[in-house]
Amino acid sequence: MSFRDRFYTPQVARAMTGPAGIVAGGVGAAVGVLTGLGPIGAVVGAIAAWVIRVGVAVPRPERGSTTRIDAFALNEPWKRLVRDAQQAEQNFQRALHGTPQGPLRDRLGEIRAHLNEGVAEVWEIAKSGNAVGMGRAQINRPAVEGELAETRRLRAAADSPSLAATEEALLMQLATADRMEATLTESESRLRLLNARLDEAVTRAIELSVSQADSTAAGSLRADVAGIVDEMEALRQAMVEVRASDATVPKALPDLPPPVSQTQPPQTQPPQTQPPQTGQAGEGT
Repeated sequence: MSFRDRFYTPQVARAMTGPAGIVAGGVGAAVGVLTGLGPIGAVVGAIAAWVIRVGVAVPRPERGSTTRIDAFALNEPWKRLVRDAQQAEQNFQRALHGTPQGPLRDRLGEIRAHLNEGVAEVWEIAKSGNAVGMGRAQINRPAVEGELAETRRLRAAADSPSLAATEEALLMQLATADRMEATLTESESRLRLLNARLDEAVTRAIELSVSQADSTAAGSLRADVAGIVDEMEALRQAMVEVRASDATVPKALPDLPPPVSQTQPPQTQPPQTQPPQTGQAGEGT
C-alpha cells in the first residue's frame, strides 16, 4: 500500500481532527512558550506536535509486502476497484487487531495472507485493464468508420488493389477496437464480482472476530478466500494473454499486384486467309 493510501485512512482523519490532535497541539504550544520563544515558539511547537501526532497515526506498511499499490495512478473504473479491495483489506486488519490472541486469531492470520495476495492480484488485473483501456482510447472509431465509408465509396466508383488493402486495414482496426471493448467489459464485470465476494468474506471474518467462534469455523472461510484468489489469478493471466495478442505493433500491408498500365498496346489481328472461290480459274480460260 502506498503512503498516499495509508494517509487517507480513518485513523489519520481522527488524529487530525480528534481530541488527541488538539491536545497534542496544545502541549506543543505550551512547550514553545516555556522555551522562551514567545508566541512564535507556541505556534511552531503546536504545529510540530500536531504533525508528529498525525505521523504516528499513519498505518505502517505490511511486513514482507513488496507490491507497491497506487490506485490513484489508474483511471476509472480500475482505480475504484483497487480502492474497494484495499478497503476490504483494511477492514479485515481492524477485525484481526480486535481479536484476542488464540487459535482464532491464528486462523484469521492465515486468511490475511490470502487476502493480501488477493489485493495484489486486483492491482495487477487493474493495471492490465487500465493499459487496455488506454490503448482502446487511441483508436478513434468515428474517424475510422468515416474513412472506411469513404474508401468503400471510392471502390464502388473505381476499384483498385490499394483501395481494397486500405479497406482491409481499416476493418482490422475496428475489429481490434471491438476485442478491446469486449475485454474491458468482461474483465471489469468479473473483477467487480470477485471484489464483492471478497467483501462478503471480510464481513464473515468480522463476524467471527466479534462472536469469538471456535477456530474451526474459520476453516471454510479460509478455503473460500483462497478460491477467490485463485479466480483472480486466472483472470490476471487471461488479461496478460489478451494484451499479448492485441499488442499494437505495426502490421505490414499485404503485397499488392503490380499496377495495370493505363495504355494498352494495340492488338494485332492475325492475317486471315480467304478461301479460294470456285469458278475463278474457269473465267480466265
